[in-house]
Amino acid sequence: MALHNEIGAMGERVAVEYLLEKNYQILETNWVCGHKEVDVISKDGDTIVFVEVKTRRSSYLVEPEATVDVFKQRHLIWAANSYVNRFQYDNDVRFDIISIVIDKNDEKKIEHIEDAFYPSIR
Repeated sequence: MALHNEIGAMGERVAVEYLLEKNYQILETNWVCGHKEVDVISKDGDTIVFVEVKTRRSSYLVEPEATVDVFKQRHLIWAANSYVNRFQYDNDVRFDIISIVIDKNDEKKIEHIEDAFYPSIR
C-alpha cells in the first residue's frame, strides 16, 4: 500500500475512534456507490452525518480540510442522496469534515468541522 493510502486509512481509523468517543453511532465506513465513496457515515442523535476525513503529515502548504473542493462536495452529496434513498432515511442530514494532521512525533491534531458545507439546489 502506498504511503498516502496508509496515512489516509490511519486517519479514517482515528476519525472513527474520535466519533465513537463523542457518542456517534457508526453506520458505515468507506461506503461506495458507483465511483463515489463516503469515508464515514454516522448518526449524531437522529441526524445522519456524512463525514469526509482528510489526513496529512503536515499542514505546511494547506490545511487538509481546504482540499474538499466543490467537485468533492458534489460527489459526497450525490453519494449521500443515494444512501438516504437506498435505506429510506427520513432524518436530517449533515456534512462534516474531520481534518487530521500528524506531526513528526506521530501526535495527531484533530479538527471536526460540523456542517462543513450544505447541498445547493441547482
